Amino acid sequence: MAGYTKLHLIDDVEDSAQKFGMGEVLEAHFAREAIEAQKFGLSLQRLKPNQRLPFAHRHEQQEEVYVVVAGSGRAKLEDEILELAQWDALRVDPEVVRGFEAGPDGLELIAFGAPGIRDTEQFMDWWTD
Repeated sequence: MAGYTKLHLIDDVEDSAQKFGMGEVLEAHFAREAIEAQKFGLSLQRLKPNQRLPFAHRHEQQEEVYVVVAGSGRAKLEDEILELAQWDALRVDPEVVRGFEAGPDGLELIAFGAPGIRDTEQFMDWWTD
């Protein structure tokens, strides 16, 4: 075993948004298993221009960090809305309900979390104007 794994987050990792019928709004590449990570979770989420995720979520235990690698947008954390720009890093406590909205150039996020914790609670149509 080489002691490392190299992959392309778009070409080598399935777009889960497609299989869940959300391909019109985003791409979601969950890479933890593909990159053979044992101590963290990793995903690339590419929200299309001027789109809002159709759901929000929170966790029981899993703290997450989101890094904006391209574009801009907003995050709604409970009742607070934060502006996001390229290279902003946002850490979110597990119990905080969070959702994301892309600006005119889209919003591309790398998300880091804990490995294998399946403690997600989703809220459909949570962020309304």
